Formats: sequence, C-alpha cells, structure tokens
Amino acid sequence: MTAIRFLNPKTMAKPPGYTSVVETTGPGRTIYVAGQLGVDLDNKFVGEPGDFRAQCVKAFENLGFALAAVGGGFKDVVKITNYLVDIAHIAEFRAVRDTFLDAKAPPASTTMAISQLARPGGLFEIEAIAVLPVKAAAKASAARRGKSKTKKSKAKKTKTKKSKAAGRKKRS
Repeated sequence: MTAIRFLNPKTMAKPPGYTSVVETTGPGRTIYVAGQLGVDLDNKFVGEPGDFRAQCVKAFENLGFALAAVGGGFKDVVKITNYLVDIAHIAEFRAVRDTFLDAKAPPASTTMAISQLARPGGLFEIEAIAVLPVKAAAKASAARRGKSKTKKSKAKKTKTKKSKAAGRKKRS
C-alpha cells in the first residue's frame, strides 16, 4: 500500500494552506493531470468575462473529473501548480482551493502570477500530481477488463450455443 506523508519541517516557516513536503512510498500509481481551465463541456469559459471565481471553481471541478477518471479524488493529490493572470485574486483562489482540498493534509503547492495563459480569456489554470494506491489501480483495471470480458463472454456463449445447436442438427 502506498504511504503518503505530509510534513512541514520545524526548520521552515509553516505555509498557509499547503504543505512544504509530501513524501510517497510503496507501490502505487502516479497520476499527472495537465492544466485545467474553467471551461465547460463546450470548451467555453464559464461565468461572465473576467469572473475569476467562476473559472477557478470550474477548473477545480474539472480537476476532480480528471482524478475520478482514474479512480482518484482530491485526497490523492500530492502537488498542485496554479497559474493566475492577476495575483490580486490570490485570496479568492485560496478560498476556492480550501473548499476542494483537505485542510489537515493539503498538497504541496506552487502558485504563480503570469502575464497570460495560452488560451485568451483564461484567468486561472491548475495542474496536479496525484498518487493512488495499487489497490485502486487493480480495481480500475479489473473494472475495465470486466466490461470487455462481459462483451466477450456474451459473444462466446452465443457462439457456443450456436455450435451446439449446429452439432445437434448434424447428428439428426
């Protein structure tokens, strides 16, 4: 089982809302999630133009969807990197972040103010690294295999029934 340890060494100042060091040991899966924007399924920014909070919330929701796709969640996140086009939104970012992440064991975090994102109109982007235990990996793999086996099993059973029926006809 993967062990994850969150620590803020006493020799360093304690950071607000994130952890300085996150250590993972043991077997597990490392998940890298590309930068997520505050866009909907139509790939359009949510909220009114300039609505930082709406984009920030949606970017975190999209990160959650990405994690769920591999059987994980925010509890599995060990590192986030955040990009804000206006550092004046740092307090709003922190408020949103704190609704999604565990305050007792927040991931390591880096936040940068940048002049712009690659996508015009974007105000916030977040990327993440998560570590999931092998058990979750095995379940997700088994679930995927189970779905394909179900289809194959049905096809095999149908083929077997047809073969048996054909064999009975030949004997008659």
